[in-house]
Amino acid sequence: MKIFSKFSGFFAILAMMVLTLVNSSCQNNASANQQAESGQKIGVLLVNHGSRSATWRQALLDLETSVKDKIMADGTVKGTKTAFMEYNEPSIATRLKEFDAEGYTDVILVPIFLTVSPHTFDDIPTIIGQKEDPHSMEALKIEKIERYTPKARTFLAPNLDFTDIIKKNVLARVQKLTKDAPNEGLVLIGYGDESYDKEWGALFDQVAEYVKQEVGITAHSYGWCGHIAHYDPQKTTDAIQKVLDTKKQAVVVPVLVAHDEMFQVKIIGDGINKIKDNQNRVYYKPDAILPDKNVEQWVVDITTEFVQKVQTAQKNS
Repeated sequence: MKIFSKFSGFFAILAMMVLTLVNSSCQNNASANQQAESGQKIGVLLVNHGSRSATWRQALLDLETSVKDKIMADGTVKGTKTAFMEYNEPSIATRLKEFDAEGYTDVILVPIFLTVSPHTFDDIPTIIGQKEDPHSMEALKIEKIERYTPKARTFLAPNLDFTDIIKKNVLARVQKLTKDAPNEGLVLIGYGDESYDKEWGALFDQVAEYVKQEVGITAHSYGWCGHIAHYDPQKTTDAIQKVLDTKKQAVVVPVLVAHDEMFQVKIIGDGINKIKDNQNRVYYKPDAILPDKNVEQWVVDITTEFVQKVQTAQKNS
């Protein structure tokens, strides 16, 4: 009787698992059928800044490869693409034209940007026809960045600082470098638009305070390897020297999306080389935020959230 009871329990659990799989499959099929009936076709466009560095670009292409299957798993999203905002093709305009040619009705744009900047507030909305910002329109014209208003409806997701991903990412990288936390200072180096220094500074302070609390470092500073189209190693030197005035060593972390030889090696590296006895006083690895499993999961999660918004918009239209 006990053996029969055990088998009965096993088969009951197995039946429940099968039923769950069947229900899930039915729900996915129902969602796909609803889209087919309504003529809705949803795509996802991962948008990044763009770079002259092939290493940098590959990191963003790898990000799409890592998330594509998960994003398309239930059949709701029919395709994913990656676009470079400037410097490179495929551009945002190029990709949106492709989505239109392939019959997509809705496109979710996921910006792989750290925090606020004219790119996410003005440039991207202007490129895709959501906004007519005069300053952005002039800048885009000068930089020969094409604007294109797609037939598909567009939905723009928030930046990465929407979550605590950056904090966790920087913490993990600091933990690999730190050797004597009480005697070290943390230095964060970024690159952004000068008009948003206040917002970037607030982000860096939040990240630094989180890391300091976790590892025991008690001092921090931040600097810029450059602002838009202006590069300056001295800013890195100044930020490092600020913590070395009170600490024996500095832990330097580039808060940059991907690895670009110009930034991580040339500019930040030159700034470090100006520090006296930098081999013993500066701990640095020329890495970046990507690759990061948490970023990948964020892309999947934010896409899922916006798919629901797209579907709601379709029902209300």
